[in-house]
Amino acid sequence: MIRSMTGFASASGASGPHSWGWELRSVNGKGLDLRLRVPDWVDGLEAGLRKQLTTAIARGNVTCNLRITREDGGGALTVNADQLETVLDALHQIEARAMDAGISLAPSKATDIVTMRGVLEQATTVDDAAALCATLLAEFPAVVEDFNAMRAREGAALARVLEAQLSEVADLTAQAATQAQTRKKEVSLTLQRNLARVLDNAEGVDADRLAQELALIAVKSDITEEIDRLHAHVDAARALLAQDGAVGRKLDFLMQEFNREANTLCAKAQNTALTQIGLALKAVIDQMREQVQNVE
Repeated sequence: MIRSMTGFASASGASGPHSWGWELRSVNGKGLDLRLRVPDWVDGLEAGLRKQLTTAIARGNVTCNLRITREDGGGALTVNADQLETVLDALHQIEARAMDAGISLAPSKATDIVTMRGVLEQATTVDDAAALCATLLAEFPAVVEDFNAMRAREGAALARVLEAQLSEVADLTAQAATQAQTRKKEVSLTLQRNLARVLDNAEGVDADRLAQELALIAVKSDITEEIDRLHAHVDAARALLAQDGAVGRKLDFLMQEFNREANTLCAKAQNTALTQIGLALKAVIDQMREQVQNVE
């Protein structure tokens, strides 16, 4: 079945100190336009994601966002011996100077010392970007699957709308065929009256030439080919709707053919009822074209 180009999916995950959130969305597009916003410090991630998306999606303006956060504070605390020695020497000098000046200082506490800058250090953890990249790439297919599942649901809804519109086109085409048969007698009588009027009021008229001109007029007013092609286009559109894969471009081209036949039918109508049917056909075809713009 057909898929819509409109879709959305989100997911989250975590591994070690890292947690992340995916967001994948798309709207209509003439081709496949991928916009990836992912951390550039994870080498190979963007290329891997792009490869998966081009395999799973044919058309649409697709945006993929990935936000990664890291939980800090997991490293062990250690004493910087050199900094501690510097701090103690400074305290000793301060106490000695205070004593020489006759100033009595309160004894220093260990808690006072460890809060001084640089005495305590937290060990930093080096991130394994390659392992993180592999984890993210392994998780992403599930996000894409959810994304395409939504596009498939949207596509099923589109197919129902298009099928109803195709049925309306088929009904209007049948009405046009019936009206054309009714009109045929009127056209024939009109041509006969005009022919008789010309022959009665003109001398030396080439009857064969006149007959050829009248036959040409009759051919130009015949809509049999337009009716046949409209029926064929309805069958072709229904066949495309039943296919898997990206058929949006083919449907879009078919809508142009539908519109061309409806325009020709209106031009050849020469009958109020047939013109009204032609205009109704054009209205339904325009509605179909709007829906087809969203088919992948």
